Order: sequence, then structure tokens, then C-alpha cells
Amino acid sequence: MPTPRSIAQAPDFPDVAAIQRAHRTLQPWIRETPTWALEGHRLRARLDDGTRVTLKLELFQHTGSFKPRGALCVMQALDDATLRRGITAVSAGNHAMAVAYAARVLGSHAKVAMPRTADPARVQACRELGGEVVLTDDIASAFALAEELQRAEGRHFVHPFEGPRTALGTATLGYEFLRQTGQLDAVFVPIGGGGLCAGMACAIKQLQPRCKVYGVEPVGADSMHRSFAAGSPQKIERVATIADSLGAPYALPYSFALCRHFVDELVTVDDDELCSAMALLFADAKLAVEPAGAAATAAMLQQRSAVAGKRVGVIVCGANVSPETFSNCLARGRAGIV
Repeated sequence: MPTPRSIAQAPDFPDVAAIQRAHRTLQPWIRETPTWALEGHRLRARLDDGTRVTLKLELFQHTGSFKPRGALCVMQALDDATLRRGITAVSAGNHAMAVAYAARVLGSHAKVAMPRTADPARVQACRELGGEVVLTDDIASAFALAEELQRAEGRHFVHPFEGPRTALGTATLGYEFLRQTGQLDAVFVPIGGGGLCAGMACAIKQLQPRCKVYGVEPVGADSMHRSFAAGSPQKIERVATIADSLGAPYALPYSFALCRHFVDELVTVDDDELCSAMALLFADAKLAVEPAGAAATAAMLQQRSAVAGKRVGVIVCGANVSPETFSNCLARGRAGIV
């Protein structure tokens, strides 16, 4: 789905100087994650000759995903009194861990609402990072609890994907990637709520306007596709994908506006494609990633003809997955890469 940029009003967005400043400010607490040229006979069998793929290995970021960039950027703007009162957030995993980490390194403390369906390994990791976890029956009650914590304890709510400071934080990933790789022809970026893609696309299109940015959604969580089609942020009836980290039930105005303005095309990938990409990354790169972390790779393989002979960047956004889930996905995906 190409972006109708001509009819999208340009939102306020961080310029390159602001992104560079944010990147410098985050340096004490953020790893500059490596890039890696993806090679292997399995990959070669699925791509046209001359296509060069570079992975951005953000799975090696603190807490195992890109999420600390946005959480830290939001929390760095808070005054000391607000940090002392503490932070709250809602998450089934990666954002909770990132907020707990950010609160710890900035001298604050986090109380995070997580649904009982969250992966127990992610809940435990959040606690180990210093976060206080309160389990709720579902995501709706988790948001209600976070609102109560704001009222009763004065905690500042850090949204999982929406807002200018979140996009500024994720824009540092796009800036960092291009600084490491040089010129690219296309970049594939996963979309959950849209915060990662909004910031990355904003940075990439300002630095390399000719680089095509693909936003990638699971078939069972396509809120951004529906929002593009409607011209405004939309909700979905339910989330139905193994990529739970990309399972946002709705889009919101700021991240939607940035994606609509800077993303060239949206693509969807199904669960079989996600599992196949997980198996490929494990076989050819020895990476054990979560389903969301394989989404950009799955889309790149799906768009084989569109990127034939080009220099392609792929974001590996996270690797917080239980051994049992990874094993099941790997078994499901191996048939597609043999």
C-alpha cells in the first residue's frame, strides 16, 4: 500500500539536528548496536542476484529490543520532582522492560501494569530490571490501573509508542543505522503502534530521501493499514498474530501522521512468513529472535522482486521470546527454508 503523501499534511517532526542531539544525549545508556551483512545459501536461494542485505541488530540493545530509546527520550525531559514520584506504563513485555530499565538508570522507579497473559519470562525480566509489576486481567484493566496510579501516586505515564519524544528516540535508530551503512536503497521497519517506524522513517527520509521505507505489519494486527486507507487513526477488532510485540489494537495521531508522511509503502506478513523468517535468521545468522524481530526480514523476502539488486536495510527489533515459543516457531518455519 503506497503512502498518499501528497494528501497528507506534514506533521511537526524532529529535524536532523534534533535527532543528532538526541543520539548524543542517549549515549550513556544506549548501546550503538552493530550492523551485519546477511549472507548464506538459504538466503541466496530466496533473493535475486545482487541484492545486498544489511541487518541492524537492535536485538542487542539493553533489555533486548529498541524500546529503551523512546522510553529514555521521554523520561529525560522530566524534571527531578516528576522522576522522584515515579513512572507508570502499560505493556505485555518489551515496553515494560524498557521503562523499568530507563527508570533505574535515571534514578526513578517504575510501577508497570501488565496483563496476566504476558510471557512470564518478560514479567520476570521487568522485575529483575527494577520494575514493580502489577498483573491485571487484560489490557483494558491495565490501562485503567495506570490511570489510577497517575492520580493516586502522581506517577508519569510513558506511552508505549505515541508522542514526539518517543519518535525522537526511535529516530536515533534510523540515524545510527545510516551512519553505519552509508547509502541504502530500501529499509524495512516493523510497525506495532507505529512509534518505531514513525521515528525511523522520519530520520531516513531526511537523510536519504531516495531510500524507500517499507512499514511492516502482521496480517492480524493491521491498524496502520486501516488508518492509511481511512485517512485517520483506526482501531482493529482484535489482535490475531504470533508477533505479540506488534499487536497494537489501534493507531494514534502523532505516530500515524509521521508514518503517513514519511513511509513509502506498507506491507503485511502472515504468521507462516514470520516463522519462516525466524528460521532463516537462525539458520544463516544464528540469531534467535522473537516473531516481531523477524517481521522486517519476512517482508524483505516477500518483496524480493521490488528490492532485486538493491542495497537493503532490515531492522531486527527484538529478541525477547521464551525458549518454548521460539522452538515452536522454529519448527513451523523450517519447512519454508529447506
